[in-house]
Amino acid sequence: MRSGSTSRVLLAIAAAGLLLGAAGCTGIQSADARPTLAEASAQTVATATQRDAAARSVATSRALFATAPGAVVAPADDDRAVRAAASAAQRAHVPALLTGSSGAGVARELHRLGARWYQAEGDVTVDTDAERRGAPTDGDAPEPTRASRQATVVVADARADAAAVATAKAAGARVVVMPDGVTDPAAAPAVVTALHERADHPTVLVGSAFGALGDPEWTVRAAEHGWQLPHGGQRPFDGHRYVALYGAPGAPALGVLGEQDPEATVRRARSVAAGYDGLGDVPVTPAMEVIATVAAGAPGADGDYSSELPVSTLEPYVDAAHDAGMPVILDLQPGRADFLSQAKRYESLLAKPGVWLALDPEWRLGPDQVPLEQIGSVRASEVNEVSSWLAQLVRSKGLPPKALVLHQFRLSMIQDRSSIESHPELDLLIHADGQGSQPDKQATWKALHADAPAGVHWGWKNFTDEDQPMLSPQQTMADVSPTPSLITYQ
Repeated sequence: MRSGSTSRVLLAIAAAGLLLGAAGCTGIQSADARPTLAEASAQTVATATQRDAAARSVATSRALFATAPGAVVAPADDDRAVRAAASAAQRAHVPALLTGSSGAGVARELHRLGARWYQAEGDVTVDTDAERRGAPTDGDAPEPTRASRQATVVVADARADAAAVATAKAAGARVVVMPDGVTDPAAAPAVVTALHERADHPTVLVGSAFGALGDPEWTVRAAEHGWQLPHGGQRPFDGHRYVALYGAPGAPALGVLGEQDPEATVRRARSVAAGYDGLGDVPVTPAMEVIATVAAGAPGADGDYSSELPVSTLEPYVDAAHDAGMPVILDLQPGRADFLSQAKRYESLLAKPGVWLALDPEWRLGPDQVPLEQIGSVRASEVNEVSSWLAQLVRSKGLPPKALVLHQFRLSMIQDRSSIESHPELDLLIHADGQGSQPDKQATWKALHADAPAGVHWGWKNFTDEDQPMLSPQQTMADVSPTPSLITYQ
């Protein structure tokens, strides 16, 4: 078969004296010293992601309360007591703290809060000078200040314990709970919306599930950006499938995208994608894959056998896709150049949300190779250079996650593929873009899956003229397994 494709900030919000610390046990605080959120500067991210529930309850309290007159304490292994403590803490507007093997962490937190008292639920022992007694009634319970009510968003994972959530509500924070089974805020539309609406305020991530996030601050900044995919969320291949037109502007011979202008391409992409409606349990989004650098038969002025389209030529397609809510993938065919230098040419476009990147190793040639005479290849180290650069671009600009597509129809096209690195800012997809008979295409598809990098997504290409025959949408969904996340038409 041959192809026809052409400073993570982990704070307890303790900076700049915002956490006041313990001022001694001087009695229940007056109305002028009510418990308040530890107000921090915009885009500050705190986390309470400890696996141990007792430690997590203390971390949540530290992130949200500068001071408090008291707290409600329960043993972490007593579910009934925890529920009672959560309810009491929320009514009294004070933290809910849990004890583990010892009460040392709770004792230190009571001291830091300047707490005069604590209310025990269940069998609790805390070595502290704070007085153990009942909490005040609703009538005399201190309230968070109005400013604190508007300050912080607390994102709780779906299994966050009741104590942490109660502490957040007691502090007057806005609490948003992640959907069950989802641990990445970028994949939770309601969380993205909430963080966007409070983009100027600090955020606290509460729950052990968030411990796997590589960069919590970037995750929050990306959500604050507010951009979402048409069916919600920001993570490219988490609950999304794309049907894309492929080609180069003004070049019909290179794919169906080049057969019409940008506005007509939008209409055609929608029409093709509509053929997949109702064929799976994942919503379908139309998209474009635009060849930005085209492998050339002549060396050209720079000798690299690649024609780099100017940004101005690509912008109308990017803008039309953006206005239509469609992602755009920029495809690179570098000839004798390298992928990273070509990718940097299009940084201004890649700095936009919803503009992703594809590398086409078929056209990555050695110093003595010529397009169509040899099939090119790329080493994993070069792919890693590009992915590191793209991930850094996403982080530095607070962009939503991007897709990085690797075209492949022979194993030799990506050397040392097992060494390809992953980045939380990128979703990696291997795109099987061979043409020919369906048995040959299926054999290639299966071969590419052998020893593939963990967590990679998959794409499939249908050739309108070269496939023998080309699969219908129904056949593509039924015959290609696992079902591809990206289906392109050339």
